[in-house]
Amino acid sequence: MEPDTIVLVHGFWVTPRSWEHWVTHYEAKGYRVIAPGYPGFEVEVEELRANPQIIVDVTVPAIIDKIEAIIKELDRPPIIMGHSAGGAFTQVLLDHGFGASGVALNSAPTEGVKVVPLSQVKSTFPVLKSPANRHKAVGLSLEQWSYAFTNTFSAEDSEALYERYHIPANGGILWGSVLANFQPGPQETWVDYHNDDRAPLLFVSGSEDHIMPPAIQKSNLKHYKSAQTVTEIREYDGYAHLLPAQEGWEQIADDVLAWAVEHAR
Repeated sequence: MEPDTIVLVHGFWVTPRSWEHWVTHYEAKGYRVIAPGYPGFEVEVEELRANPQIIVDVTVPAIIDKIEAIIKELDRPPIIMGHSAGGAFTQVLLDHGFGASGVALNSAPTEGVKVVPLSQVKSTFPVLKSPANRHKAVGLSLEQWSYAFTNTFSAEDSEALYERYHIPANGGILWGSVLANFQPGPQETWVDYHNDDRAPLLFVSGSEDHIMPPAIQKSNLKHYKSAQTVTEIREYDGYAHLLPAQEGWEQIADDVLAWAVEHAR
């Protein structure tokens, strides 16, 4: 029995609003689509900008717990798709036994992936430049957003998307992802790369992505060692980090859905 539900997991500096086109696209195909916000993110973008303490208070375990609780209420395992940090959370959810299949678009690295391209350093520097940001919600300027998220977009489109989607990000979680590879024991984004019971997983990469470049997706893929489940990668030429909103996104949405349905367990 094919999955009838798609769960869309957003990343940092945005909210579920960033999935708005994919929600309607998949609903038109007959799927139930759930795009949950992180705990406290049930409010709109404008409220999160006005009250960034909501962002500061969120934790990775709370994010995972909330999404797992939603999936447990479903009649059958869904397709899980995550973008950026949502891609890392998708990997964690699959490792925990959730989902019929998963797609990680321009995914953040899980623990153990140590590739750090220079463009990623520049993209995340607004947060990582100061340890004090571990206790803050840190936003991007329009210029920083344009470099990290929309470097292949027109200036007009980049600014419009910035106004519609951008919120500050949790500095503590971003710092935690950097320090995870230097601390003993499993951290918040640890997954078992040898997990034979994990649902099939597709990594999707945009060739022009600055914040999560193709090198990270390739390293993500190489870490998975199971011969019992499917792990694959696709790269789309000319796409930036905000791939779900870039012209031509419909074809990518259809491609990854077809893959997810074909490989669903």
